[in-house]
Amino acid sequence: MPKPGYILVVCTANVCRSPMAAALLQHALAAQPEPLRSIEVISAGVAGRDGDAVSANSVTALKKVGLDIAKHRSRALTDELVQNALAIIGMTESHRASLEYAINPVPRNVYLFREFMPAPHAKEIGDPFGGSLKVYEATRDEMVEAIPSLIEFLKTQLNASR
Repeated sequence: MPKPGYILVVCTANVCRSPMAAALLQHALAAQPEPLRSIEVISAGVAGRDGDAVSANSVTALKKVGLDIAKHRSRALTDELVQNALAIIGMTESHRASLEYAINPVPRNVYLFREFMPAPHAKEIGDPFGGSLKVYEATRDEMVEAIPSLIEFLKTQLNASR
């Protein structure tokens, strides 16, 4: 179990989107000043199970930008993971709804990965599962596009918690 104060990125099964998003966000945070640089980013699936391998296309899509997630294994979402998270970042409104329905007390720190981008950008990141490598690359690019606005939001969250 990671130490409390991490960012938890969630998707459905934790084999496509959330492992990609967590790796991309962790990489981006590493270039930030403290305390952002030291925040751990982990991932889980709202309908995931422990131990499944990450999808091959997720691995390839991230390899193309210099990140290796080949050793990632899926993790099921638990109350404890949610309770110890600084922020919980989902891919779709259904992920947010799943968290709000399943976790008691209802977490108040649940956001979408693309939520902080200015309109008219789509706020949700669709599931590439079963799609071609191009679909996974497009998903990766949607995540990369959102990271600057997400980091700005995280900066305000950290300042507010001090």
